[in-house]
Parts: sequence; C-alpha cells; structure tokens
Amino acid sequence: MASTSTSSISLRNNAPGTRFPSSTASKLLHSNLKFPLLMPATKATGIKSSSATRYNEAVIDEEMDKIRRLQNGSDVRGVALQGEKGRTVDLSPPAVEAIAESFGEWVINGLEKEKGRVVENVRVSLGRDPRLSGASLSVAVFSGLVRAGCLAFDMGLATTPACFMSTLLTPFAYDASIMMTASHLPYTRNGLKFFTRRGGLTSPEVEEICGKAARKYANRLAKVSTMLKTPPERVDFMSTYAKHLRNIIKERVNHPFHYDTPLKGFQIIVNAGNGSGGFFTWDVLDKLGAETFGSLHLNPDGMFPNHIPNPEDKIAMALTRAAVLENSADLGIVFDTDVDRSGVVDKEGNPINGDRLIALMSAIVLREHPGTTIVTDARTSMALTRFIIDRGGQHCLYRVGYRNVIDKGVQLNKNGIETHLMMETSGHGALKENYFLDDGAYMVVKIIIEMVRMKLAGSDEGIGSLIKDLEEPLESVELRINIISEPRHAKARGIDAIETFRSYVEEGRIEGWELDSCGECWVADGCLVDSNDDPAAVDAHMYRAKVSDEKLGQHGWIHLRQSIHNPNIAVNMQSMAPGGCLSMTKTLRDKFLVASGMDKILDITQIDKYARTGLVK
Repeated sequence: MASTSTSSISLRNNAPGTRFPSSTASKLLHSNLKFPLLMPATKATGIKSSSATRYNEAVIDEEMDKIRRLQNGSDVRGVALQGEKGRTVDLSPPAVEAIAESFGEWVINGLEKEKGRVVENVRVSLGRDPRLSGASLSVAVFSGLVRAGCLAFDMGLATTPACFMSTLLTPFAYDASIMMTASHLPYTRNGLKFFTRRGGLTSPEVEEICGKAARKYANRLAKVSTMLKTPPERVDFMSTYAKHLRNIIKERVNHPFHYDTPLKGFQIIVNAGNGSGGFFTWDVLDKLGAETFGSLHLNPDGMFPNHIPNPEDKIAMALTRAAVLENSADLGIVFDTDVDRSGVVDKEGNPINGDRLIALMSAIVLREHPGTTIVTDARTSMALTRFIIDRGGQHCLYRVGYRNVIDKGVQLNKNGIETHLMMETSGHGALKENYFLDDGAYMVVKIIIEMVRMKLAGSDEGIGSLIKDLEEPLESVELRINIISEPRHAKARGIDAIETFRSYVEEGRIEGWELDSCGECWVADGCLVDSNDDPAAVDAHMYRAKVSDEKLGQHGWIHLRQSIHNPNIAVNMQSMAPGGCLSMTKTLRDKFLVASGMDKILDITQIDKYARTGLVK
C-alpha cells in the first residue's frame, strides 16, 4: 500500500556534541490545530460483489494485524527505516499516530474513571533517543495525542527513566509520558514506552491500546496525515532530572569536607554508546567534582557507529574496560541507548553485568535492608541464590521479562513481603525507594554512593570487592529454536511447544528433570509462576527445569521461553558440571523435541548442531 508524504515540524536539533539545553517554549495552540485526512477520493462503483467484500475484509484484517504485532510485551517496537534485509517498515507515522491517539484516549478515560468527572487539559510529555526516525515519528505522536484531546510537551533528547520522572517531579508532573526508543536494537528500529504516575504500563494495557489503534489505522486505510502546523510546547526536563540525581548523591554521601563535590578525587569513565546517556557525564558527574576524562561515545548519534549501546555487548564492555585501565579510573559505566539499563567495570577492569551486577546491587541493598527479598528472572544462577541467602536475603525467581520482575516486586510489597530490589539479567533493575522504576542511571548512583562511602571508611578495594566470593557457573549457553509458521500463528505454536515441554517434565518423561521452584524460598506465591488468587497475566509462556543425576545431584537447569520479540523459543542452560550443557541439549533434542514430534513444527537446527559439535554458532 502506498504511503502518503508527511511534513515534518522543526524539532530541537540534538546534534552530536550538544547537551540538553534549556528552551524557551512556545505554547501549543491546541484549539486551532487541524489535521487534514489525506483520504483517497472514492468513486461510486455500484453494487460490490461478495468476493470483493471478502477481499476487502481480508485486507483490513491484515492491516489491523500489522498494528497488533507491533506490541512487544509492555512496549511497542517495529522497523521504522528501510535497511534490514528481509524486513519492511511497519512502524510508520500513521501507525504511530493511531497508537499515540489510543494511548491519549486511554489516559483520559483512566483519569475520568479515577476522578468521576470529565477531565480537561490532560498533559502528556514525549522524550526520544537519537534514532534517525525520531523526528518524523515524534510528529506522529504529537498529532495522535492532540487528536485524543491531550496537551503535548516535547522533551527532545531524553532517557526512559526521565520520561517517567517527568510525571512526578515539579513543576512538570505530567499526567503521562511516552519514550520513543528501541533500546539496543539496530538504528532501523524504533518503539514506544508508556508511563503514567503509577509507572510503566503492563502488557495487557498495551495490548488494549494497540487493539484500539489497529481499528483506527484500518479505518483510515493508513492514509492519515501527520502534519502539525504548530509545534508542541518544548520543555527542558533533563536539567531537572540531572539535578535530582545530583542531590541524591550529595545527600546520601554527606561528605564531611566537600558536600557539594562528593566525587572530587574520583575518576569515572562513562560509555554512553552514542545514545542518550551523555548527560550523566556533564550534568551529574562533572558537576559533583568527578574527573571524567577518557569517557567514550558521549555524543548522540542515531547510527550508533561504535558499538551496540548495550551493557551486555562484549565490545561495549571491552572498550570501557580498556578505558578504565588506561586511565586508572575508579569506575566504568556502560549505558544502553535510553538509559534504563546499565553495567559497570570495577577499578581492576572486571566487567560487572548480568548475575554479577545483580549480586553487586544485592550486596548494597542488603546492607541497607537486611533480610529483604530480591526478585530476579529465572535465568539467574544457583550461585546467585546462595550469594543472596548467605547475606541474609531471600531470593524469588520469577518470569523472564523486566516488567514481570518489577511487577512481582510491587505485588510482594503490597502483600506485606518487604522487597527492595528487582533485577533482570539483561541489566534492567528497579528499587522500591525509586518508585519501582527501571533506571540505569539510578542504579549507577547507588553504586557510586557505595564506592564513596567505602573510600571514606578507609577501604581502597573498590566496589568489585563486594562480589569477590560470587561463584560463576562452569557453563552457560543460550540457543534458539525458530518456530516454523506464518507470523500470525507463531505465538500459538510457541505456546503449544512450551506447554508440551511442561507436560513432559511434570509426567516424568525426561529422567532427572523436574520443574523448578524457589526451593526453600519462603515466598510461596509467585515463584516462577503465580499461584495466588490474583495471578498476573502471562505475556510469554516459559518454564525452568532443574537437572540432576545420581552422581552429581542437582548440577544445572534448563529454561525454555517463548520470545515476545521474534517467532522463536529461547533455550537457556547453566551447569556446574563439565559437559553439562551439552548433555542437557542432547536430552532436550532426543527425549522431548523428537519424541514429542515438535521437531516437525520447530526448526531445531541450532539445537542439533550444538548437540553434535558443541558449537553454539
């Protein structure tokens, strides 16, 4: 279907080398905005045939499916620019406009139910990372919000945590916020994350919004204009957010000699990956007295020319490690594109991400809140569980997915179970003290505060010493099983495969495998799955099995998870025994995939190759 041309408003030029400058805002003339529909002229065609009617219905269904498939758990993600082999643009301005309008209506309806009256002047902010598609898609967001009856505010280059905080910090305190980002994904992708003052939206809420947007999109036949004659009000929220982080560090360090510059004498390297995280260098660390010479890739660049902005990326960590060692720095920091995730490098050059980052944050939080429960996803190691329990904490294993992990922590606190930390192995982490927000910058703030406190107490060991007794799994492998199906049927086939796996394990068909739980964890409701009266909606089916044999006892686990990003099943394994992952893979292939006939609807090429050769790629 041919797309119509759109005209772009002039948004702030976040060129490389710029910071987050203040702006003088021009008010949005909401009442005078007009959005012409560029609908194709139609002619009277007489009586339509039944076959034509069925064809039109099929086309409309397919157009609606395109929008629904943009849902990615609690986010929206899609291809915004041409450039990926085998992928076409599906996150177009008309699609984004329909989704933004539906979100605006959802916010208004929620406020009216809450207040029991009609609400006016509902205010929604938008921030974005430096992706090339950000400007044109921002126009679409503003158009959709104003169609819904909202007032729109442009934060320009921002971070995901800042968007949520813009709903709380005065004098802004917006009713809702949207962050436009696709995190660490390629420059061709983009997406939307949604917030109200309660936090991020859940998967069912985003599903509802996308469902409504699909109907709008189909009704308009993808021919909606996103022209804006008047720009939204531009605001500088990032300065307020940076000041908020600086004040937290100053107050909690409470330096006895230089209160306003508690980081004086520390050298800290920041690798922003050309995303939105550069502000942390000049608006937080520099102003607190830190030396940041040697920092990397601070300038926003939507092509991400140096490496994937991702604390899990090996190149990002290697470059940061080299910079820390070359400059004898006290700490290295790696942010993802939108700064809701982070990883660090200690003064010895040791990368700290994944289980190691969870252990570090657990050690810090358990010093402040002895005995607290810590929620992680089910891919964390048995050694991490021992690390947490040895320090007096409780470990609750839960579903993979950062929103799942965070929401579990919220639920446990509501049930009276003190839970101060929720972290996923990808680097997403939230704290009860910070509104349960997954904020990579705030995580780093906690680590920096601990580092300074240790120095003031006379220790020169650095933050890496806090996890020196964490055991590493001997083997750790991730494999993928592609689902052989059309995109619209892939989810159902994936669910069938995962549930069949559960049945095979429960019925004892795989010797030595048993569905895992939290073991001795006293959090009875919600270990891996919800067994309480009000279970959370399942966004992706998954199960973890612990693996034992007579000789070694329990020596590993295997976790199968339906991907919400792509039509495949992720298989994660860890083992403390040599050859354990290879043995589990062979068992998975022979005793489940082949024995159940699943190899007829699943592409087990990668599984088979690893089982035969021991090579992942």
